[in-house]
Amino acid sequence: MNLPVFIAKRYLFSRKSRNIINVISWISLLGLSIGTMALIIVLSIFNGIDGLIKSMFSSFDPDLKISLTEGKTFSTNNPALQDAQKDPSVAVWCEVLEENALLKYRDSQTPATLKGVDDNFQILSRIDSVLVDGEFNLEEDNRPLGIIGSELAYRLGVGLNFINPLYIYVPRRTKSNIINPLNAFNRKMLFPSGIFAVQQEYDSKFLIIPIAFCRDLLGLNDEVSAIEIRVAEGQSINYVKTELQESLGPKFQVKDRYEQHAYFYKVMASEKWAIFLILGFILIIASFNTVSSLTLLLLEKKKDMHILQSMGAQAKRIRRIFLTEGLMMTVIGIVSGLVLGSFLCWLQITFGFIRFPSSGSYVTDTYPVSMQAMDFVLVGLMVMFIGFLASVIPVRILGKRYFSSFDGTEISG
Repeated sequence: MNLPVFIAKRYLFSRKSRNIINVISWISLLGLSIGTMALIIVLSIFNGIDGLIKSMFSSFDPDLKISLTEGKTFSTNNPALQDAQKDPSVAVWCEVLEENALLKYRDSQTPATLKGVDDNFQILSRIDSVLVDGEFNLEEDNRPLGIIGSELAYRLGVGLNFINPLYIYVPRRTKSNIINPLNAFNRKMLFPSGIFAVQQEYDSKFLIIPIAFCRDLLGLNDEVSAIEIRVAEGQSINYVKTELQESLGPKFQVKDRYEQHAYFYKVMASEKWAIFLILGFILIIASFNTVSSLTLLLLEKKKDMHILQSMGAQAKRIRRIFLTEGLMMTVIGIVSGLVLGSFLCWLQITFGFIRFPSSGSYVTDTYPVSMQAMDFVLVGLMVMFIGFLASVIPVRILGKRYFSSFDGTEISG
């Protein structure tokens, strides 16, 4: 029989002579349980939001993106690029040309970024899934059409009526002196055929147009600003990225989807772990209840401990009784918190009880939640560590004071 565990179990579940000790003990358990539950729920919500944003980016961003290390545009008539295009690991190859421009629709105007793409863009990006109005169509009856971001469309008041055209202005690529300012710009017009909503950074920035139309507007031939790639199914993105980088050389840089938004993903990760640490500090404060509970229990059971010492139990084993009780309280709080937190997350995932305030104005109507095993492990370890410290402090301090007067021989467990 393990004596410390047996006695600790009796002390934990038996009724104490002073009711306040029972109250503080259950408050301690409740605090650890609620803190653990809150950590799991908050981290799962962050995982859900992170996954939702990544899925939205994946509908617009490529697996890999080739661009110049220095410079803006480059010619596709490059042997290294042509060899890369024939690589069997490359499933979709899309030429892209981006440039800043001024858009004008009726009496409204705003700066934007033109994104000229070829016919493979629809296959590469799966942009059909993020269209909120119209359809993905970049050409009709040999007339160029455009797909505009939702926030950009809102600022301009764009409608898909094919009556009012959208005018595009870009500076002329010339060094000659121009007297009339209007002649300093190339101007073309087209009609928007669709409106997409991915993420604010994109929705307020991009107008997607045919790359031939974009080159004609900018006065370019076969130049592009980037090559966007979808990796063949079953191929490792990191492996293909390394292969392409080695074959293209230092003149080009190959970025995967996360490197294209490295700052954004770092901010998301830092926010998640900042919340983790904040809730961790709250748990530390909640663990003071464990300190109080064990302190009162130590004082109440002082006579019992002296009896055990007189029977031959060493002070070290007696202190272990209260340490074991503190750890039992911590484990019960962890298990109940993890179970309750995962249950509430499951309810949200399955039924979506908590919804965004205005249905239909977001990509999803309910708060996204995603549970990850590593979060459960980290939360469990952190709460266990906090509970261990909360148990050691009173046992160390008061144990030396009250249960060290005898130097008995340890009794068998």
